[in-house]
Amino acid sequence: MTHDNEQQVRKGRHCVSALHAHLVFVTKYRRKVFNDDMLNRLKVILEETCQDFEVNLTEFNGETDHVHLLVEYPPKVQLSKLINSLKGVSSRLMRKEYPEIHRYLWKGALWSPSYFAGSCGGASLEVLAKYIEQQKRPE
Repeated sequence: MTHDNEQQVRKGRHCVSALHAHLVFVTKYRRKVFNDDMLNRLKVILEETCQDFEVNLTEFNGETDHVHLLVEYPPKVQLSKLINSLKGVSSRLMRKEYPEIHRYLWKGALWSPSYFAGSCGGASLEVLAKYIEQQKRPE
């Protein structure tokens, strides 16, 4: 159990980490595709894909034309590979399970090729910079 101000850490054999990323995926042409049922199914697909990478999907939400994910991941995971898998698997399954998507997206892609990925969590950059500056360097 952690306190609100304590960050949860992932312990590996040779590494302790606390890596979090905020991801945003936008539908192709910013088309308004999703309804609540679709977003619920999309969350399950994304959670299952994350598990294959030993990644935790800690938050998920979306609107008709984009989704936000907050993921916690181990250092061995390459974010670009995780993102490609999340987008690829979800696009394939959503288009198969919801054929009506083709009304909005006739070319076969659910997602725009671009995405947003931002690192988050932990101390602010200013706090970290100050901490590193204040280390007792030998003379």
